[in-house]
Amino acid sequence: MVAAWSAYLLVFALALSLTLALTPLAAHLGRRFKIVALAGGRHANEGDRRGVPKLGGLALFVGFTASALAAQLLPVPRMDPYEIVRLAGLLLGGVIVFIIGLLDDVIQFGSFPQFIGQFIAAAVAILFQIFIEYVNNPLTGQQTDPWPYVVTVALSFFWIVGMMNTVNWLDGLDGLASGVAFIAGTMLFINSAFRVEPRQTSVSLLHLALMGTAFGFLLFNFYPARVFMGGGAMYLGYLLGTLSIIGGAKMATILLVMGLPLMDVVWQIVNRMRQGRSPFTGDRGHVHFRLLDMGFSQRQIVIVYYLFCAFFGMLTLVIESQFYKFVALGVMLALVVLGFVILSRSRQSNSSISS
Repeated sequence: MVAAWSAYLLVFALALSLTLALTPLAAHLGRRFKIVALAGGRHANEGDRRGVPKLGGLALFVGFTASALAAQLLPVPRMDPYEIVRLAGLLLGGVIVFIIGLLDDVIQFGSFPQFIGQFIAAAVAILFQIFIEYVNNPLTGQQTDPWPYVVTVALSFFWIVGMMNTVNWLDGLDGLASGVAFIAGTMLFINSAFRVEPRQTSVSLLHLALMGTAFGFLLFNFYPARVFMGGGAMYLGYLLGTLSIIGGAKMATILLVMGLPLMDVVWQIVNRMRQGRSPFTGDRGHVHFRLLDMGFSQRQIVIVYYLFCAFFGMLTLVIESQFYKFVALGVMLALVVLGFVILSRSRQSNSSISS
């Protein structure tokens, strides 16, 4: 057997090196075929005005897929009898998401075709045994009984599609989505490799593939970005949604890491529906856009996001009690809602002064 640490190093290094090599190529192809960001509407950031190529999803897809497949060649312990089935579903669904994102980058179709693609990808994942069978009861710390199949399927659809849209909407500032994805992948890896019993070494390799891919891309995507991920944001969201299910539900980890972006999605959907608009119509109402419009720099906003997500993600690693994790989630949600209220009132005050 290959030592676990050797396997970890090999997979992370492969994902990182592949992504570092492929991202400049993806940027070159984006410029060559004019698949670049265009300023207009909510796209008014510096990178949009510079026409940054947005074909980075190609590097993300190849980097993760190749390293995930290579990880299967390593003779590490594999505890899940359905692991190869779930891996096939993960990769096949990822192909669908990648193609939908790539087509959107090229021809820029609306939200409905994207949603159909997301629905199909989630259906593939669920068909290949990637679904939420139970959660840990925060009051007792015990696993819930398996739910009826229809509940399992509905909840899994909601989770995977929701995560795709969360990361996609998060991708508004240089390095924001890729950095948060790296943090989330790190928390998943630590949990699978060191905290659960028995250790989920083979599943941890998939988390490392995500970490290496996200970090390699981040080095080109941090402000000032030399490449955007475009449709790759949906792909990262798909990976987070599925990898948090594979190997046992780790929803508490992702909920605490992604709590701010997830609440931002809910907040925007509610606001748009209150205003009589489609919840899928893009605007600059997201927290990161509001902070940018208030005068904060991209780096300041992104670093604050990193710290916030990493802090609450770490709580899932240091807190043993399911109940206290639930309390931490409640505190985090309360802080996020308070921040949203303050930002909304600040925006209304600025609008009144301007008028």
